[in-house]
Amino acid sequence: MKRKDFIRLATASAATAMANPLEPILSSPKPDFSMNKNFELKILATNWGFSGTMDQFCGAAKKEGYDGIEIWWPGSVKEQDELFTAVKKHSLDLGILLGGWQSDWKEHVDTFKKAVNEAANNSVQKPLYINCHSGRDHFSFEHNKLFVEYTNALSKETGILICHETHRGRIMFAAHITRQYMEKYPEMKLTFDVSHWCNVHESLLDDQAETVSMALERTEHIHARIGHAEGPQVNDPRAPEWEAALHKHLGWWDRIAERKKKNGERLTILTEFGPADYMPTLPYTRQPLADQWAINVYMMQLLRKRYQ
Repeated sequence: MKRKDFIRLATASAATAMANPLEPILSSPKPDFSMNKNFELKILATNWGFSGTMDQFCGAAKKEGYDGIEIWWPGSVKEQDELFTAVKKHSLDLGILLGGWQSDWKEHVDTFKKAVNEAANNSVQKPLYINCHSGRDHFSFEHNKLFVEYTNALSKETGILICHETHRGRIMFAAHITRQYMEKYPEMKLTFDVSHWCNVHESLLDDQAETVSMALERTEHIHARIGHAEGPQVNDPRAPEWEAALHKHLGWWDRIAERKKKNGERLTILTEFGPADYMPTLPYTRQPLADQWAINVYMMQLLRKRYQ
């Protein structure tokens, strides 16, 4: 097939799929959960892939109906001021993402501690939570446990919810590794981005159901991206070929939502489909195969209808 014919076919297929993008939302049955009146749902937007200013991003998120944003903790006072100003202007809640990047574990720990302390103890706005890209997958257990122990203590001290994300390249990169930390530190809280585990284990985790259940019980925050056996992000969750993966993820998230509703707790969710190269692209042009922003808004609407 010639490239121009492929693009024409892809465009036509996308137009057909997008004719009524809300149809799966409207037809999907809503789980019948008992709900404590204190339950609260907060769905947040990511600025990953957004090219405008912080004020423009916050304005766009508010317009779409998001409750707040999750943002990487700014490194400068000027950027922090811009963040707090924009969030306040648009009446949005704030979730913080942070972590280190160094390959030397000592430097990495120092960077991480500095960032998490600044975010937890800032005097301007208390975040809904702090989500940690914690450690590295190649650090030893003895080194990686320092991140968990430090955040457990800081969370108790400040009252800020601090979670560790199930993310490739980080401490919780795989289900069986995460289990070691869950067993040693039962008070540890997770951000459940199961798309990474699907990719790491090349499966939808049916052979690790017990470990996944343990993770679901410790999850306080969800990153809502649909992964599959060969990647951390499907090209478009609205496409029929990903129906099985979509429903598998919804089933996992349903169990978290059911617990949160029953206990009358807050459930926070970030819609986190990413841009190129997380988003698959056409060769040579790197043109994304789908609209990242539209997909995240679709996920926000689907999850709000499902869990509100």
